[in-house]
Amino acid sequence: MQHKSSLSRRTFVATSGLVGAGSLFPSAFSAAATGETPLRKPIKIGQIGTGNQHANKISSLRKLPELFEVVGLAGDHPGKPGKMPESKYYQGLKWMSQEELLAIPGLQAVAVEAEERLNVPVALKCIRAGKHIHLDKPCGESLPALRTLLDEAKARQLTVQVGYMYRNNPAVQFCIKAVKEGLIGRVFDFDASMGRYDGQGYRNHIKQYKGGIQYILACHLIDLMVTVMGAPERVIPYQRCTRGDGVLDNGLAVFEFDGGRLATVRTSITEAQGFVNRRFKVMGDKGTILIHPIEAQGGMSGGVLTLMLEEERGGFKKGVQKVEMPPSKGRYDDQWREFAAVVNGEMENPYTYEHDYLVHKCHLQACGMPIDV
Repeated sequence: MQHKSSLSRRTFVATSGLVGAGSLFPSAFSAAATGETPLRKPIKIGQIGTGNQHANKISSLRKLPELFEVVGLAGDHPGKPGKMPESKYYQGLKWMSQEELLAIPGLQAVAVEAEERLNVPVALKCIRAGKHIHLDKPCGESLPALRTLLDEAKARQLTVQVGYMYRNNPAVQFCIKAVKEGLIGRVFDFDASMGRYDGQGYRNHIKQYKGGIQYILACHLIDLMVTVMGAPERVIPYQRCTRGDGVLDNGLAVFEFDGGRLATVRTSITEAQGFVNRRFKVMGDKGTILIHPIEAQGGMSGGVLTLMLEEERGGFKKGVQKVEMPPSKGRYDDQWREFAAVVNGEMENPYTYEHDYLVHKCHLQACGMPIDV
């Protein structure tokens, strides 16, 4: 009996997220994992924009030559590209205008890494040029503009992958699977926090955004919330400035769902050791999952997961236990592998156009921003 329980537990962990990714991505991903020759030619991809705070993820993209051929880099604005950033991540890439990049013969996809308020118009330009896109978060300040983007992408059968960086985290994937398979029972509460500690330079940057730090950080957590909780009935935002300089540096949103369920999402740029305190907790009537920190080693994909159960379930014992996760890897590696698999038709996008629209609607509401303009 003990052997059967242990096997069940191992199977649950092994099939959570991308640990068993060879079975999810049957050709290109498996070839990359085994060292075999890929069955497909690498996807021709370029990047537009370097202004997004996560634009340096191109370094992960360039580590996967068996999946992607990075053909060029363009500036955030149409027309002339401007000055190329002096960053090691971009060294050796051809610097060009957006128009030149989109005209490259055989270009299949674009990573949209324009500044956070400019990215949706750029992404729409790429969709209208017939390109699959990786769209870095957040998805702009206009919900109708995102609706147009997603509708046109769907009509053209083009992939839109939004760059929510925790989606492929093994601990997060374990949690999603646990919720879907009922390991912790009926989920009634979600509580998440994502902070950092910053000086005046970053505060000046955040002051540009109507939604403050909520606009930059909360979307990652709201994506996970929607995945495990569904659509809320009501969103109540709280935006505060703690230092008298007008910067919305302390945010909280409360989400109300049917059946008495609740969720809270907090963000801050005044939290001491905020990076290592990033966490979320999912509570069900049979158990609780706590991931703290979400990333065990800075920008790495691992997380520390604690499972708490009122009774033995799914091969896991009653009580409090750590669930071992796979070794850490680059934060974006599996995200890019997933993108390649979707573009190549080897798997469906795990996140639908409708999901991404709902996440952004909830995100703007959590920022206290309008959803009708």
